[in-house]
Amino acid sequence: MSLNTQRATHIAQVLTEALPYIQRFSGKTFVIKYGGNAMVDEDLKNSFARDVVLMKAVGLNPVIVHGGGPQIGDLLQRVGKQSEFINGMRVTDSETMDIVEMVLGGQVNKSIVNLVNSHGGRAVGLTGKDGSLIYAEKLHVSKGSDDPAVKASEMIDLGHVGKVSSIDTSVIDMLIHSDFIPVIAPIGVGKDGESYNINADLVAGKIAEVLQAEKLILLTNTAGLLDADGKLLTGLNARQVNELIDDGVIYGGMLPKIGCALDAVQAGVTTAHIIDGRVQHAVLLELFTDEGVGTLIRGGAR
Repeated sequence: MSLNTQRATHIAQVLTEALPYIQRFSGKTFVIKYGGNAMVDEDLKNSFARDVVLMKAVGLNPVIVHGGGPQIGDLLQRVGKQSEFINGMRVTDSETMDIVEMVLGGQVNKSIVNLVNSHGGRAVGLTGKDGSLIYAEKLHVSKGSDDPAVKASEMIDLGHVGKVSSIDTSVIDMLIHSDFIPVIAPIGVGKDGESYNINADLVAGKIAEVLQAEKLILLTNTAGLLDADGKLLTGLNARQVNELIDDGVIYGGMLPKIGCALDAVQAGVTTAHIIDGRVQHAVLLELFTDEGVGTLIRGGAR
């Protein structure tokens, strides 16, 4: 068998494996949180864009929510403003919020739109302000307690850091049904008209919940959820995930992502996936192959 024939046979096998998934997912919505290495490495950026364009071409409805923390930090440094973090969250005064909007809603959002469009897609950039997409309220945190009974006077003021209070998906629905790919920056607006910077994982999870998406996909810089021996864990339900948290297997920076994934599947999203964004075509591999490239979490068994 010649090299060209072997290559053609391999391609045919890949397409044959993908076909049942394409048929199953046709017309379904997939919310993808885009960030990490996949958003800065040129080869990974291009492979992600091609994945999203292919998804749309075969009848799936991708919705992209992106972060941009490193880019915000870079611009703050360039203008001589020090970044301050409390409990892993950026303290965001009015001046910092202006830069957040400039970076997330402008620079990062439009670069992703341009990237998807350059690969044959039709992407449209949004922030939570567009079409009253994301209503937000101020996020209050304390250094030492998650107890809601902690007095307001003991809470830390992070400025324009918010949480989602409600989502109106009208503009997303309009774009999806017009064959566009929404690209959303995680900026919300409060009742007072103030802008709020919101964690992109949380925004992606809430949008997936309201859209009743087939899947929530969180791109990370890890292989997924690993056990104590470094083995990839997948096919988990809520009870198993909570046991892993209690046992200390899931801890630190992975906890918020896992919490977001759990909330989504318990609110009606079919499955949530934490996948390795450092792998080229990670989204397609997770969706259209039997093995996948990350951790799958499904609802049930709470």
